[in-house]
Amino acid sequence: MTIFVTGATGNVGRNVVQQLVQRGAPVRALVRNPASANLPASVEVVQGDMLDVGALRRAFEGVSTLFLLNAVVPDEVTQALITLNVAREAGVQRVVYLSVIHSDRYVNVPHFAGKFAVERMIEQMGFSATILRPAYFMDNDLTVKDAITGYGVYPMPIGAKGLAMIDARDIGEIAAIELVRRDGAGSDLPLSRINLVGPDTLTGADAAAIWTEALGRQIAYGGDDTAAFEQNLRQFMPAWMAYDMRLMSERFLSDGMLAGPEDVARLTTLLGRPLRTYREFVAQAVAA
Repeated sequence: MTIFVTGATGNVGRNVVQQLVQRGAPVRALVRNPASANLPASVEVVQGDMLDVGALRRAFEGVSTLFLLNAVVPDEVTQALITLNVAREAGVQRVVYLSVIHSDRYVNVPHFAGKFAVERMIEQMGFSATILRPAYFMDNDLTVKDAITGYGVYPMPIGAKGLAMIDARDIGEIAAIELVRRDGAGSDLPLSRINLVGPDTLTGADAAAIWTEALGRQIAYGGDDTAAFEQNLRQFMPAWMAYDMRLMSERFLSDGMLAGPEDVARLTTLLGRPLRTYREFVAQAVAA
C-alpha cells in the first residue's frame, strides 16, 4: 500500500519523503507543479492542491496512510478538513498529522488554534492517528541568517522563557518512523500525541551566544519588541500572517515553548540516537 504525503515540497515534507524512500515505502505526493517538485524518482506525483477535491480523490486511490501537512494560509483549516473527509471517503484510516506544540494553549494565535481544530476532527472522526506537535523549527533561523551575519543581531523575539527548538530533519525522520509503524500495523493503533522538541531549551540570549561562538564575533540578542518584529515581517509576507507571527512571538515571551519531562528521552529512543542540537545546526549553517 501507498503512503500519501501532502506538503511534500516544503522543508519538513521533503525530509519526510526522503526518509520514507530510504525505508523502501511507496510514496505518493500531492504537488502544485510537478515540473519543479524535484522529488526522488521513485515518488509518484499527483498534480493538485488540498482544495482540489478531484485531485485528492485521484491521489487517495490505493492509499493506506496519510501524512497531513499544510501551510500557514488563511484557509488552512478548510484545506485540512477537506483532505481528511476525502481520506475517510476513500477508506483511509491511518493518519500522521503535523500540528504544533501547545496548540491547545496558544489559543489566541490563529494558526495554533487552527491546528488544534484539526486535531479535534482527527480524534472525533476516529482516525488511527499520530499527532506530531513540534516546537520552534531551528530552520526558521536560516531566514534571518543574513541579519545575524550582516548586522550582528539575532532578531527573533523569542524571549527569556526558552524554546525547545528542533531540527526539521529530526521532525522528518520521526514522522517517517510513525508513518511506517502505522502503515505496517496489523490493526489500527490508538491515537497518540508526540511533542517534537530539541535537547536544549534556548532563550534569545542563548541563541545569540551560540551564533557568537560559531562566527567568532559578537552577536547581540535583538530584544523582545514584537511590534517591530511584525513591521519587519510585513516587508515580505501578508499583513495577516505578520500579525499571526507577532501573536506567536508574544506567547514565546509569556509562556515559552517547553518540553515535557519525558519528551527528549522518548524521541531519543524513537530515533535510536541523540536529537540534533542548535549548536550543531548553527555550525552547519555557518559552514554552508
